[in-house]
Amino acid sequence: MTIYLRSSRDIEVVKRHGRRFSSTFFNLLSCRMDDAPTRVGIIVGRRFGNAVRRNRAKRVFRDLARELYPDLVPGRGLLVFPKRDALFQSRKDLTNAWKSSLERMHLLRHSIKSGS
Repeated sequence: MTIYLRSSRDIEVVKRHGRRFSSTFFNLLSCRMDDAPTRVGIIVGRRFGNAVRRNRAKRVFRDLARELYPDLVPGRGLLVFPKRDALFQSRKDLTNAWKSSLERMHLLRHSIKSGS
């Protein structure tokens, strides 16, 4: 089971048809795909900075996605576009922003919402 969105065709579908949510630290696109498990893609462009910064941003957001992955609703494609300010935030702030964004877009299962 893969949790990452890697196919360029799938990425284009999410870009074209996805609902957008913007937070201080990232933009998030969500699109209904199929009944398969939800997959997450992280896109960091060259404008973000050098390779070290881009790779660090991808690592941080992959870890955030992995942390809440079991609680995501199935059948979605998610694309995350980190913003430069994300690298200067604490882990706690990023986790809170990630979780609240997923809740606002109704991407978390109900058991998580009632537990917060």
